[in-house]
Amino acid sequence: MKVLEHSALTSGSDRAESQTPGANSYSDHVNPQWVRLLELLQMDVRYTRCQGVELHTVNGDRILDFLSGYCVHNVGHNHPAVISALHDELEHCGPAMLQSHVADLAGELAERLCRLAGGRLNKAYFCSSGSEGVETVIKFARAHTGRAGMLYCNGAFHGLTLGALSLMADSSWAKGFGPLLPDFDRVPFNDLNELEQKLATRKYAAFILEPIQSENGIRIPSPDYLREAQALCRRHGSLFVLDEVQTGMYRTGPFLAGQHYALDPDMVVLAKALSGGLVPSGAVLMTDEIYESVYNSLGRAIIHTSTYSENGLAMRAGLAVLQVCEEEDLGQRATSMGAKLRQKLSAALTGYDLVGEVRGQGMLNGIEFHSPKKLTLKVPFEAFRAIHPAMFGQMLVMRLFREHKILTQVCGNNFMVLKVAPPLIVTDEQMDYFVAAAREVMEVVHSSTSFWGDALRLAKRAINI
Repeated sequence: MKVLEHSALTSGSDRAESQTPGANSYSDHVNPQWVRLLELLQMDVRYTRCQGVELHTVNGDRILDFLSGYCVHNVGHNHPAVISALHDELEHCGPAMLQSHVADLAGELAERLCRLAGGRLNKAYFCSSGSEGVETVIKFARAHTGRAGMLYCNGAFHGLTLGALSLMADSSWAKGFGPLLPDFDRVPFNDLNELEQKLATRKYAAFILEPIQSENGIRIPSPDYLREAQALCRRHGSLFVLDEVQTGMYRTGPFLAGQHYALDPDMVVLAKALSGGLVPSGAVLMTDEIYESVYNSLGRAIIHTSTYSENGLAMRAGLAVLQVCEEEDLGQRATSMGAKLRQKLSAALTGYDLVGEVRGQGMLNGIEFHSPKKLTLKVPFEAFRAIHPAMFGQMLVMRLFREHKILTQVCGNNFMVLKVAPPLIVTDEQMDYFVAAAREVMEVVHSSTSFWGDALRLAKRAINI
């Protein structure tokens, strides 16, 4: 991605914000292309304090977070109860990374997670991320079934390690990284016929999917799809695995999104919101039988492990997050507030030619856009989509951020859906502000040339986005 001089992209105050030693070091030594992208999108600001739903910048702006770090901050940024628990754990000076002891906190957290998940899930393997959890699923499923293949859905997002990428081979995320794992095949999401045909070959260790496809545009399954898919897996000896990295931890209402459909999965992957966004943490929940097929002797007691998997800070943070979710009834809050948010968005955006459907469950929602019918809108829309499929969505993101101080983003595998996923503690007033801002942006898109002029200037600043 190539951009013009920074002076052409930002105001004087914004340039001052970015001219910090840390920013220069990041550009020099970490990821210069990320810095250039943020500059291009005019989202390169410095945050000084993040609390709840609010992000405060060095120049005094208050930004509302309606992305939640891609569903990391379910309890809000820097929840005081989680911070207090981490302070206590640090002051205790306990065996955080001893690795030669029984980690009591890991046992306590595992028990609570398994109880909340229900069904046959009775063991937990802890790790540091969702991607690492997916790698664990691949290994354990192969060990348990003796099969090598894996099935996944078109449009899925399971992480960016090699095994996880092999479960997303149809996506741009996998391009350029050479051969992926063999015998990993895809099926359409919400399609039982092709799934049954694949499973009938009996070469697949597991079928892994997100109960709601988050990065593919907040795609919600038909009422019977997941239950029928689970039954097909049972019939053909493949494990049924749910990736709940974005949908779990009460994001859609219940503890797991799969609980909407009364599912009984063999394995579940959790991460992101598990530690309140403060310590890298993930967990794979599974049945006793799967666990014992891996750890089946003293010689294999540490056959699969990870350096930071059961560290005291992550475990303490996880326990604190679950306590906050219970005390503040965030599952019920996600259900009621999410329904209210979708209703308000639908009412505010009905009638705009570019707006399709507002959909979601709980506090995982999306606004879908489509090509307009009106010719005066259709011509610029299609022209900018030809430049890059994400152009229109990024213009919406930029305008919400720049004009209304709202942080959100389009879905990673579907640029025509704007993700609306604030922390579960979001207030009515904050939701109303977002709805009003979304309507105002749509009004500008449909009635003013300024939006398309901004898009043209963005296109001129970027080559080969």
